[in-house]
Amino acid sequence: MSFVIGFVVVLGVLIFVHEFGHFVMAKAFGVGVEKFSLGFGPKLLARTKGRTEYRLSAIPLGGYVKMVGEQPDEELEPADLPFSFTHKPVYQRMLIVASGPVFNFFLAIIIFFGIFWLSGVMMLEPIIGDVRVGSPAERSGMVTGDKVVGINGAPIVDWTEMADRIMESRGATLDFEIRRDGRTIEMSITPEDDVMENIFGESQHRYIIGVGSSGAVITLKIGPADAFIESLNRTFLICKLTVLSVVKVFQGAIPAKTIGGPILIAQMAGEQVEQGIVSLLAFIALISVNLGILNLLPVPVLDGGHILFFSIEAVIGRPVSLKTREIAQQIGIFLLMMLMVFVFYNDIMRFFEK
Repeated sequence: MSFVIGFVVVLGVLIFVHEFGHFVMAKAFGVGVEKFSLGFGPKLLARTKGRTEYRLSAIPLGGYVKMVGEQPDEELEPADLPFSFTHKPVYQRMLIVASGPVFNFFLAIIIFFGIFWLSGVMMLEPIIGDVRVGSPAERSGMVTGDKVVGINGAPIVDWTEMADRIMESRGATLDFEIRRDGRTIEMSITPEDDVMENIFGESQHRYIIGVGSSGAVITLKIGPADAFIESLNRTFLICKLTVLSVVKVFQGAIPAKTIGGPILIAQMAGEQVEQGIVSLLAFIALISVNLGILNLLPVPVLDGGHILFFSIEAVIGRPVSLKTREIAQQIGIFLLMMLMVFVFYNDIMRFFEK
């Protein structure tokens, strides 16, 4: 049951927010909206208000906003020309198309803001777990259970802050302030250069002292201003990692079999439902950022493809020819269909491997 609930909640929220972005911006620029649909295919429920039909459709793998004059070759009544999407300035059309992904980013920021403000920020305490034999830390006398409270006179609050200070040292000796059994101990440690694998499996040089975290976690309560800044930082970090992941997949650094589709999303959403509302909301924020970036890829039929065409139009001073757009869209549809087949295959193979 959690599998179904998670899938419906996650996809429902993401689709609604994305399409609502297009809808709001279209309304703001005076474009008529004929249909606002959650889902594709046959409609299950529908209600018309004004000239817009709001509908719930049978296939819950997307949604759409149908605008007046959306197709360049569409025949319109003279009375509809002021409400036509095609007849709006190119910058307005670009903003309408871009607003879907932008609202996905807004959703992530809002969710993270709420989590950080109400629940606080979870951080690893700078408490030493494992100490590698022969490491700079062991040679200096550091032991399991030591808590790092300062480096070079500056206070240390969490593990990431400690790791950053060590990395920034570039091998220079650091003065550590340690709390051990209620006593404060000072020791000097010289980080060493080591080759480690990053999250993409690539080798990179890092300065380390040879210790691992104890895994102890603290929750730091922060105010709304700090929560907002932290939400922006978290959203930006996810954007950065997502873009890097896409690049690494094309470069072959990340196996293509790791790419997941709706089945994987449903499985993960079900797990988040079982873990609680905060975990589910954080998962929605993560997928929302991924959806926003995916839609900004310059692939015809995606939002990024439309933005590309409008950008070309802005440069050359006229719309891209209808024939060129049709060919590009057919290629885009083919690529998306191949991607869907591939991710479904990955999901099914992943399911049977368990």
